Amino acid sequence: MLSKKQSLESIKAESSGLSGPLPTELVNEEDHFTEAAKQLLKFHGIYQQHDRDKRGVKDYSFMVRTKLPGGQLTAEQYLVHDRLASQYANDTLRITTRQTFQFHGVLKGELQATLRELNSAFVTSLGACGDIVRNVMACPAPTDDPQRTAVQDFALHLSDALFPRTSAYHQIWVDGEQMVEDKAVEEPLYGKSYLPRKFKIGVAYPGDNCVDVYTNDVGLVAIFDEDDLLTGFNVLVGGGMGITHQNEETITRLGDLVGYVEVDQAVDLVKAIVTIHRDFGDRENRKHARLKYILHDRGVEWFINELRQRLAFPLQAPREMPEFEVEDHMGWNAQGEDLWYLGIPVENGRIADWDGYRLRSGLRKVIERFNLGVRLTPQQSILLTSITTAQRPEVEAILRDHGVKLVEDFSNVRRYSLACPALPTCGLAITEAERVLPSIMTEFEATLSELGIPDEALSVRMTGCPNGCARPYVAEIGFVGRSLNKYTLFLGGKANGTRLARPFLDLVEGDQLVPTLRPLLAYYRDTHQPEESFGDFVTRLDFDALHQYLAAENLLVSGD
Repeated sequence: MLSKKQSLESIKAESSGLSGPLPTELVNEEDHFTEAAKQLLKFHGIYQQHDRDKRGVKDYSFMVRTKLPGGQLTAEQYLVHDRLASQYANDTLRITTRQTFQFHGVLKGELQATLRELNSAFVTSLGACGDIVRNVMACPAPTDDPQRTAVQDFALHLSDALFPRTSAYHQIWVDGEQMVEDKAVEEPLYGKSYLPRKFKIGVAYPGDNCVDVYTNDVGLVAIFDEDDLLTGFNVLVGGGMGITHQNEETITRLGDLVGYVEVDQAVDLVKAIVTIHRDFGDRENRKHARLKYILHDRGVEWFINELRQRLAFPLQAPREMPEFEVEDHMGWNAQGEDLWYLGIPVENGRIADWDGYRLRSGLRKVIERFNLGVRLTPQQSILLTSITTAQRPEVEAILRDHGVKLVEDFSNVRRYSLACPALPTCGLAITEAERVLPSIMTEFEATLSELGIPDEALSVRMTGCPNGCARPYVAEIGFVGRSLNKYTLFLGGKANGTRLARPFLDLVEGDQLVPTLRPLLAYYRDTHQPEESFGDFVTRLDFDALHQYLAAENLLVSGD
């Protein structure tokens, strides 16, 4: 553990631009880094982990996360990721809920080679983790529609504007130079100590909330004029998912709509919000350090006033915008004249080859053969882009030959499910998520079929701890790791990401999650209003009424 003298804030401030002991420890004979170096690694997109299935021994390896604004990759960049997954990692790629890739199982001695080869394909990991602006998300749907293109181009521009200026990353991982203090670059945006905690940004297309824009520290919703020109953005501030169990001072929060900004002023506005977090964020208590707590504690009006003082232009009143809908961009979709893109669901984001299901090999073959572009979605799935009409049959045939399931092979409940990696690698995981959710989805499918509602489109998300990486707190049904094989059951979020779920039952055994929900699903089937979703249903009835119903029918399976 870090001593007070070695607090994370002091480690950042004294790191000479995120270098610290990394150059020295990278070349020593140890298979892991010290605590101080481990904390700095995160800024470089690296987490030190160990296999928690192995009791009594620390079998160290590393997770490397790349930074891919808007989830966009060329064919070459995808294939470099694919090759490195075998060369240095555990033969899998994992799509994150923030449109990036993660490698798992990289050894310390192979970190530099991994990052060097990624950078040779113009892919970085700097800022993919750590107390910094993380990967900027944007709706990934490729199209010749100038509106969507404008949104995606702005997200790339914003990401570049917020990129850290330190030279330590390239000196350590790419050039192989020893970092010296006088080479450290000033960080005009972040300062010597960077941010108090991570900072997340999402850019949404109007009416399409595939990025869960309300859950970000800053959410930008594009606004267009009558000529379809991007004029600016409605600005949402203060969203965030992570909490701590039994700590009422930690909260989930959706972003507040604070105003509208012209497109040519949007970068400066986001920078100003970042500086508010930098200057007012809690640097003593990391559980209270996200931007959402500044708004929660000081109030939205205080925040708007502070923001206005940092702007050289007026923050305007919000513009009208359409209601968000659920869109995951799966299946065949028109991209342009004689061009298509194919959205392929990737269960829990894990691209791998298993018996009879060779997703990784199938993707590699079609991307190589047709030089396809790739987009990663916030739902952990993948879009293959720029497929001609003539190529469509062969693309689909290759995928089918590899046992790849397309969207029509997924039930709705499986299609809209998400899970974080959790055990065995994540050091924060309390219990399982990715490894058990597929079997839970199979149980869900059977239950919905027995109830006569097999096509019900439920959003179900599962995390191994309350940090909420799979955004369970906006799902209709959220399973959040509570203790070994036990979960807090959250209900009542909205599938379009505009309403928070609330805790309904605590300490539900993993094998009782679906049985606990079955009577509520039956009640929903019998009494819901026309076009009413499950999340809307449980919200309308209120949790007290639902608890009374379960108790009266003697249907409360588990929980307190």
